[in-house]
Amino acid sequence: MNEAKIMPHNLDAEKSVLGACFLDTRVVATVRDKLELNDFYDIKHKNIYKALILLLDEDQKIDFTTVSVKLASLNVMKQVGVDYLSHVVDFTPTITHLDAYIEVVKEYSLKRAMIEVTAKIHQDGFNPTISTIDYVDYAEELILKLIRRRRAGEFLNIQEILVEVRKKAEIRRSETDVTGVDTGFGKLNFLTSGFQNEELIILAARPGVGKSAFAMNLALQICKNNKDGKAGVAIFSLEMSNEQLVSRMLSAESMVDNRLIKIGRLTPNDWHDINAASAALNNYKLYFDDTATVKVNDIRAKCRKLKQEGNLDFVIIDYLQLITESKPGVNRQENVAEISRGLKLMARELEIPVLALSQLSRDIEKRGEKIPVLADLRESGAIEQDADIVMFMYEVPDLEDIIEVSIAKNRQGQTGRFKLKFQKSQSKFNSVTERDDD
Repeated sequence: MNEAKIMPHNLDAEKSVLGACFLDTRVVATVRDKLELNDFYDIKHKNIYKALILLLDEDQKIDFTTVSVKLASLNVMKQVGVDYLSHVVDFTPTITHLDAYIEVVKEYSLKRAMIEVTAKIHQDGFNPTISTIDYVDYAEELILKLIRRRRAGEFLNIQEILVEVRKKAEIRRSETDVTGVDTGFGKLNFLTSGFQNEELIILAARPGVGKSAFAMNLALQICKNNKDGKAGVAIFSLEMSNEQLVSRMLSAESMVDNRLIKIGRLTPNDWHDINAASAALNNYKLYFDDTATVKVNDIRAKCRKLKQEGNLDFVIIDYLQLITESKPGVNRQENVAEISRGLKLMARELEIPVLALSQLSRDIEKRGEKIPVLADLRESGAIEQDADIVMFMYEVPDLEDIIEVSIAKNRQGQTGRFKLKFQKSQSKFNSVTERDDD
């Protein structure tokens, strides 16, 4: 017969933490910041810790008598016992090693939590109503929550933070240097210091302005300019096929007219340029998914796999409003809010920048000035709130093939505008200043 297994715990470490609270009552506040009630395994220890916290909140004196009274008021004094409480009070000779005791209690608590989570994952695996993709994503999310709990940091003093700030300030002295992902566009790098990890970036424009083409240009530039050409970019296209996107990239890289590539009317020189461009593209870590009915959970699961393999530094989603609703029948704005929040959480979890393309409302067409503002975002409230950067693209009147990019929101950098030259036939964007210099 199999004996029931006892969950991992260390009673001496738990008693040492509680005993330290009686040695120096100031310790209670320190312990409270680091341990929760359920971090204690023994029910007697949970009750004693609960009494200590209540006395702390009430600003009451903490000693054997007051804790006894509080335990009695909670109807658990008999469960703890006078003798056992006295034993705990006298158990710890010094608070010198308190941090070590706390760490032991936390480690065993985390181990128990992992056992409980894996048991739940095991049980839910037999549920026929959960699809395999949802089940795997759900399991990964539960495990990652525990990992984040394990890595939860404490305060850093200002000296440690200043070191990092000064390092970044040194880098930012030059417009061409970036602290995040190098976008390949000088002015964009200058305003953002590069796209930073954990950022959700929104790129919005009216149809036909070239936001999808610009996103593909960014994908290529990020692959080229980061990690010695080994940066990984995942592209989720919910509107265009993989072939259409790669055709645009091939045109931009080879500078051969995209229309000629589509119809196959190419000269020997064109083929020479296309072959050279194909060879270059083959060296990049570009990953495409044109599944039309993709949900945020699907995107996160696929990106998580790439990240675990060391092949993901940037994500592009074209476009946000086409992501499948996870709650059919719910108000559209609520669904968009959930999608927007899900993308932001994905950026934080995977520690990468995420670029999501978005539509603008038709209200902009009713105004005399066609420069977009934050209120022009479709279902703007949640998107504006979750986004770290919001960029708009729009045509400049009376300037042929000139597109202006406006950074209307930037949590970590500057707002501002810059112009790009859009060569539509090659789906290619160039910085206007760079082109003029050439």
